[in-house]
Amino acid sequence: MDSTTILQAILLGLVEGLTEFIPVSSTGHLLLTQTALGLVSPFWTTFTVVIQLGAILAVVLLYFGRLWHVLVTLPSDPSSRRFALSVIIACIPAFAAGFLLHDFIKHYLFESLTLICWSLVIGGIVLLVIDRIAPAPTEHTAMQLPLYKAALIGVFQVLSIIPGVSRSGSTIVGSMLLRINKRAAAEFSFFLAIPIMVGAFVLDFWESRDFLTGDNLGIIAIGFIASFVFGLIVIRLTLDFVQKRGFAPFGWWRILVGGAGLAAIYMGAMHG
Repeated sequence: MDSTTILQAILLGLVEGLTEFIPVSSTGHLLLTQTALGLVSPFWTTFTVVIQLGAILAVVLLYFGRLWHVLVTLPSDPSSRRFALSVIIACIPAFAAGFLLHDFIKHYLFESLTLICWSLVIGGIVLLVIDRIAPAPTEHTAMQLPLYKAALIGVFQVLSIIPGVSRSGSTIVGSMLLRINKRAAAEFSFFLAIPIMVGAFVLDFWESRDFLTGDNLGIIAIGFIASFVFGLIVIRLTLDFVQKRGFAPFGWWRILVGGAGLAAIYMGAMHG
């Protein structure tokens, strides 16, 4: 385990933790970072799948009190049952799309850096527009959303099967259009991340199990810890940030990263 590999693992863990819970597309950022570093082996694909667990653990830890309360009061509390049902309903469209289109997404969509960059740019423009024109919110609590709104958010989430769109970005845009305030939109996106990311992890982990050898576990552990630590930081800071500043800064960041990527791709093609 050389120092270069350790630094690469920390960097990818940092990218995962910083981008998973904000509407900038963690998948897009990870794929662009891997490409920039020349990390194209199957091991690094497995690595990015496994370190997602670190980010998931960050959400579970920060919201453990609320989630535990929901779990233990499911038999007796109608509001707990409704919250659990809202998360299940919102996850069904993405689970169905991911299961049916998994091979197509992984072998075709994820191979196109151009698609990822254009998705980042277009998604950034959409985020800027929606942040400005979204209707006045009528829902202010992520744990008390009407079930029909949860279902519609789930439909928006399906857009995130396109790499670069962003799972949190698609759910947040959908939430704001459905008159859910920015803080609640971000929180509901955090809650949806848990089952969605666990499902994606299980599917990809089984396919990638051959690369989880003893020699690689140390590198994976480093990336996992980095993803967990930076995921904790981002979740803690995001809610207050979006309440004060909205989502426009993330839109500009998407446009900057996607535009830089497109410039590099097209300049490379010209010189090639």
